[in-house]
Amino acid sequence: MSARKYLRIIEKLHPYQTIMYLGMFGSGLIFLFLALAFFFTHNPALIHLNEIRMPYAFLISSIVMVGSGFYVGRLIPLFEQEKFWEVRKMLSITLMLGLLFIVLQVIGWIELGDMGLHFTGIPYSSFLYVLTGIHIFHLLGALIYGLMITFYFNKIKNDTVKVFLVMINPFEKMKLSLFTLYWYFMDGIWLVLFILFFLSFN
Repeated sequence: MSARKYLRIIEKLHPYQTIMYLGMFGSGLIFLFLALAFFFTHNPALIHLNEIRMPYAFLISSIVMVGSGFYVGRLIPLFEQEKFWEVRKMLSITLMLGLLFIVLQVIGWIELGDMGLHFTGIPYSSFLYVLTGIHIFHLLGALIYGLMITFYFNKIKNDTVKVFLVMINPFEKMKLSLFTLYWYFMDGIWLVLFILFFLSFN
């Protein structure tokens, strides 16, 4: 595909979509470089000699994140069926699971600290904390965006006319689609990181 065709595609995108795609591309590069740095500073002897293991909280948080993917995946089908209350429910559950994920990540940090892996010290542990911390930072952005949508939905929930207008508005569907896409992106990033962490601890 020529550069001109790419430009035409970009021109047709809504500014929100352009910002989202560029942000995901930039974030993907950041995670890639940090993951490579983490991989090359990995010291198997240090892990095995000190009996350092994968934090249980990281495993549980992975299950939570995968579960959230199911609920966020229901948003657009329910929106297309104009099931406003179900959309609100799925969005609320997704956000609660996202908050639970962050809590579990912090517990995972505590587990790492108890095993002797701290933010300062060896590069391996520093990159581990940085990777998980940046992932939380990105997820917080998705949570804030989702909360903004939720607050708006809660504001209009008792106004039948406004609810109807929202459910037939392509712009509102696009906002939910972007939220869903970004959530899947964060889900996928974490699963890759989890696999990388799991391999490094074994």
